[in-house]
This record gives sequence, structure tokens and C-alpha cells, in this order.
Amino acid sequence: MRASPAYLTVAALVIAVVSVSSSAPLIAFAAAPALAVAFWRTALAFAVLTPISVGPRRAEVHTLVSPDGLFSVLAGVALAAHFATWMPSVQLGSVATATALVATQPVWQGLLAAAFPRLSASKPPSRLGWAGILLAVAGVAWATGVDVGVSAQAVVADLLALLGAMAAAVYTAFGERARTRLSTTTYTWTCYGTCAALLLPVCVIAGVPMTGFDSQTWAAILALVVGAQLLGHSLFNYALQHVTATTVSVLILLEVPGAALLAWAWLGQTPRMAALPGLSVLVAGVAVVIFAGARTRRAAALLPD
Repeated sequence: MRASPAYLTVAALVIAVVSVSSSAPLIAFAAAPALAVAFWRTALAFAVLTPISVGPRRAEVHTLVSPDGLFSVLAGVALAAHFATWMPSVQLGSVATATALVATQPVWQGLLAAAFPRLSASKPPSRLGWAGILLAVAGVAWATGVDVGVSAQAVVADLLALLGAMAAAVYTAFGERARTRLSTTTYTWTCYGTCAALLLPVCVIAGVPMTGFDSQTWAAILALVVGAQLLGHSLFNYALQHVTATTVSVLILLEVPGAALLAWAWLGQTPRMAALPGLSVLVAGVAVVIFAGARTRRAAALLPD
């Protein structure tokens, strides 16, 4: 890792956490269908990245007709599934619950690595990893059990958020394969373009309005593009040059309380008190999974070739 003034890394991480934490509240605030917001979020990000990818990285773009390019496209398909499930869950249910449930991505990633070792570049879970998975599942059951008593819509929102987390795990698995040779810029450009290309016909066929939104909604969409989609992820990538991936992964979990606080302060969404213990158990379980994965990778690195 390259040396960097500590305050720059800390500042980058703080801005990145706040940026990604704003995602769910902005989606809930936007007076537009979730699928339309998902399309504009990826389409505008694709447009911003196009001059950077097609110009300076033109030679690399030409290599997309390869297995690496295929994995980038498949990652875009999974990202479209992620946005098409998680973003509606935010508008249907609670921001706090939807954000916590989608944060179970590392759990599903571990299960994916165990079930399909050739698909994922990650190692199957260790005993500690399985313990974290069980803890996270218990937290999910606790939180969604509370929502069963709230409304059928809240349960549907929870199920959509969990499907969004599963799709995010597949997205990450394909992304790990693609980025073995492709730069992050070319990979994300291909991935976002594929995602937008898939979401557009879905919106048209479903009759989802794509325009005619008020200025506040367009401002929210632009804030999503600049904040969560470009600024947040970019600063996490910068921080990865100076701190461990485990540190970044755990800090991303701060999105859960961060989104809940923003939704409470901005949208007046008070988290359901009965669900808070379950959400806390969920986040703790995911943290254990992340630490267990890091320990497994360190152990594998120490093994002789």
C-alpha cells in the first residue's frame, strides 16, 4: 500500500461513507418509480465515464471481446437485478431495514463461494465465517419477523432487499473475475452501460414513466449519480490503496446506521424499535463474516506454493 497523509485517507473514508449512506434516503425521497431512478443512475454514470474510458483507455476497451469483457457484462446483468429489487424495497418499506438487509451481501457471497467455487474468486467460509452467517441469518429472521406484524408490503420490501443482496453478491463475484485484467474504470463503464441497457427496455415494457419528474426528483437522481455511484465508490477505491480491504468492508457497514439517521432527520422515518435488535445482530454477523474472510485470505497467503 502506498503512503499517504492519514488525514486524506480518513477524509476520503468519511466522505465515502456519507455518500453511500445517502443512497437509500435519496431513493425514498425521489418522486419517481424506482426502476426509472435505477436507469438514470446507471445511464448518467455511464455517460460520465464514457470520455474517460473510450479516450485514454481505448486499447483496453478493444479487449472487451474476451472472457474479461463477458464477466463485465454479466456483472452488469447482476447489477440490474440488484437495482431492480433493492431500490423498490427502499420505496416500499423502511430505509433502515432495506439498507441493513442489502448489507448481507458478504453472507450471500460466502454461500456462493461454498456452492459454486469455480464461479467465485472468494474462498468458502471458515468455521468462524459460518458462525457469522448463522448470526446474520438470525438477525434477518428477527427483523423480518417484526415486519410480518406490520404489513404485507413491509414483508415484500424485506424480500426484495434480500434478493437485492443476493444479486449484489453475484455482481461482486463476476466483478472480481473481470477486474483481474481490466481497470476499474473500464470495468465499471461496461458494467453500468450493460445495466442501463437492460433497465431501459424493462421500464418501457412495464410502462414506467421515465421523464416529467419535478426538479427535486432530478436533483435527487443527480445526487445519487455524483454521491453514491461515482464519489462514494471512487473514494473507497482510493482508500483501498492505503488501508486494508477488511477495513473498508467493515466501514461500509456504517451505511446501515448512516442511512437510518439520514432517513430519520430528513424524511422523518423513525426506525421500528422492535426491529433494531435484529438489525444490530444482522450487522454484527456480517462483520464476523468479513473478518473471517480476511483471516482465511491471510492464512492462504502464508501457505507455501
